[in-house]
Amino acid sequence: MTSKPSSRSASSSSRSRESRLSTLHLSPESLGFALDCAAQAVGAVRLGAALPAALQSVFVAVPEGNAAAARGAVQDIAYRTMRRLGTVEWLIAKLVKKAPAPHVAHVLACALALLVDDEASAAYTPFTVVDQAVSAIGARREFAFAKGLVNAVLRNFLREREALLAAVQADEVARWNYPVWWIDAVKRAWPEAWQSVLAAGNTQGPLTLRVNARHSTVDAYLQALQRQQIAATKAGEHAVTLATPMPVERIPGFSEGIVSVQDAGAQLAAQLLGVRDGMRVLDACAAPGGKTGHLLELANIELVALESDASRARRIGENLRRLKLEAEVRIGDAGAPAQWHDDLDQPFDRILADVPCSASGIVRRHPDIRWLRRQSDISALVAEQRRILDALWPLVKPGGELLYVTCSIFPEEGELQAQWFGNQHQDAVRLDAPGQLLPSVDCAPADPLAGSHAGQHAEFSAGANLDHDGFFYARFQKR
Repeated sequence: MTSKPSSRSASSSSRSRESRLSTLHLSPESLGFALDCAAQAVGAVRLGAALPAALQSVFVAVPEGNAAAARGAVQDIAYRTMRRLGTVEWLIAKLVKKAPAPHVAHVLACALALLVDDEASAAYTPFTVVDQAVSAIGARREFAFAKGLVNAVLRNFLREREALLAAVQADEVARWNYPVWWIDAVKRAWPEAWQSVLAAGNTQGPLTLRVNARHSTVDAYLQALQRQQIAATKAGEHAVTLATPMPVERIPGFSEGIVSVQDAGAQLAAQLLGVRDGMRVLDACAAPGGKTGHLLELANIELVALESDASRARRIGENLRRLKLEAEVRIGDAGAPAQWHDDLDQPFDRILADVPCSASGIVRRHPDIRWLRRQSDISALVAEQRRILDALWPLVKPGGELLYVTCSIFPEEGELQAQWFGNQHQDAVRLDAPGQLLPSVDCAPADPLAGSHAGQHAEFSAGANLDHDGFFYARFQKR
């Protein structure tokens, strides 16, 4: 599934070093505690761990009584820091003559991310950020010597803030907060929109819900939200966007399966597949099951949900139980059907190939991806996508359809891949589909490579008035 970015695990020695940090004597409700925990997560990402996994490891140490508030603050700071990592690391290099110890540098990065971010000033005053960053460093005996350094660096930044932030503009990594190779790749792909694309990835994505068509409609659900004084707007045929994000446990109807959290762009997959009652459908690379659930909400179908990772496959079952829906969940490699598909006389009417990709279209929700990916990953992912597509195509019934999906903004994983597939399989007829959807409506031009196949679906076009992540969609019918 495209929304599960791969990452390089931190080495065992790195993890053991993190575990040897001395006990932190700070109130879990304090900003200092949150800065320290967020710094640990940022450090783990810089060693190769994915941010969600890094945060989960940190949360183990959060006392149960303060879990919700502390975890919320830690997560907020860690994600803000990932979105500003290029800027804050440039500032640290500018303001510190000798590179500080890693944990000290990461606390500085988290504090500077709050001081740089104008939105954060509403929650954290500059004085509080400086004071609590110093407290966080002082609370660990092995880093207490750096209290003066942290205090001086942050105060110097505040004194020179305007000049320093102006100087940041001259450094592309510091200005845009992406690695150089990523910036160059976006420039090549979208020469007229590259700045908007990069800027969109540095925003926080909206909380969009999918209304379960078996239980309600968008209009009815909006009325229910209005009665509870929750502001929201329609964002698609089944999509509602909340004006203010909230925890899922507070979302009306979530626990009952009336709504699910799913980006408006991701919701197009099930709609484009055009499933009808009685069809046999394969959702390849299905975890965590968002698109699986949507397909089952739209029609009474025989659905096989395939996932190569057993632990992730369990999440499919959890999501379906909340929705009170059923599918046959299989464990196996989508690129090796012999592992899981033993009845070749039972082809599929529809196949959703939501394949592994760079996840470059969802960086506003997963800002760590940009720092974990390497340029060499793209060619490896392209090869993996082709392996999976070649293996799945024989499983499509004549007259049936395959929908190729990635959450990428790179043409190598989008239009170029679709063109390769069409040339590779002479019995594949390309149908209308949105092609490339770039994140946010302001930076979504028609795909210059897609020709007549992009944007012909008016309701799904890249110019539609939707706030969505970046996706690529291509449909093929077997002759």
